[in-house]
Amino acid sequence: MDIFKFTRPVEIPQAIQAGAKSNTAQQGAQVRFVAGGTTLLDLMKLNVERPTEVIDINRLPLAKIERLPDGRLKIGALVRNSDLAHDPTVKSDYSVLSQALLAGASAQLRNMATTGGNLLQRTRCMYFRNDAMACNKRTPGSGCSAIEGDNRSLAILGTSKDCIATNPSDMNVALTALEAIIHIQGAKGERDVPIHDFFLLPGSTPELENVLEPGDLITYVTLPPPRTGSKQVYLKLRDRASYEFALASTAIVAEVTGGKLAFVRVALGGVGTKPWRSLEAENALLGKPAEAKSFQNAAEAALRDAQPQSDNGFKVELAKRSITHALTLATQSA
Repeated sequence: MDIFKFTRPVEIPQAIQAGAKSNTAQQGAQVRFVAGGTTLLDLMKLNVERPTEVIDINRLPLAKIERLPDGRLKIGALVRNSDLAHDPTVKSDYSVLSQALLAGASAQLRNMATTGGNLLQRTRCMYFRNDAMACNKRTPGSGCSAIEGDNRSLAILGTSKDCIATNPSDMNVALTALEAIIHIQGAKGERDVPIHDFFLLPGSTPELENVLEPGDLITYVTLPPPRTGSKQVYLKLRDRASYEFALASTAIVAEVTGGKLAFVRVALGGVGTKPWRSLEAENALLGKPAEAKSFQNAAEAALRDAQPQSDNGFKVELAKRSITHALTLATQSA
């Protein structure tokens, strides 16, 4: 690892000014922000990330959860995952988020990991994390070892010929189903980005994972006012129950009126190159009876464009079953 400078600014403008010195906010950035450090420090040890300056942002005033006057929930970027998961408002009004957070990592990591850091969590693809292997995400133009290698845990939706790496986050799947807004402050000012637009598909530039620019700092996340009467479910399927990433997961927010789905949001994890909102599944469900046939049709629609690789074809059926079971759980007492 290169020798790096460790700094601790105490104001947001200082952090942004320092971050703007980098030529990118993506892979290969010379300046990185660190809070919990549960991903960044691991990648520095693996020689995957090699920043020359690491900026500790823990003193910034971004660690509150608060209800806004218009009913939205504001979640600071430095709110720890454990605090968010156990927050009374989150548990009652945004339960899918609490469920997803508690399904991820270990209690010790949840005590360290932050909301902003989780949004920027990097893939667990073994080829990305091994600098001896070809990886277009880590070294653009070097190739993708995963396509003809061990790809059992990798993506089947949103892939390209250059990358099939999976987004590993549980939290981000729930935030996608909740239609979260990411609030960013940077050298060019402030902007709000819907989570569906925050993450980028790999295409021919898998090294670009999101819309952040040099100096950009995620300051907080907002969730829309809670939908009275909705039921929310996060279902995670994995190789073992403890401390494992999803092979397939589903986040559901649903409202049933008169036996039919009056509102529904479907987001998938473990199968996409980014947290995957399935508009196809939602369109297939809206106005339809809350019954098994509708759920099966939605699952088929969601996976219609899946492109499995040599070792992960099982994910197509696994994801379908995850969707149908999560919808059953979210509507069974409606």
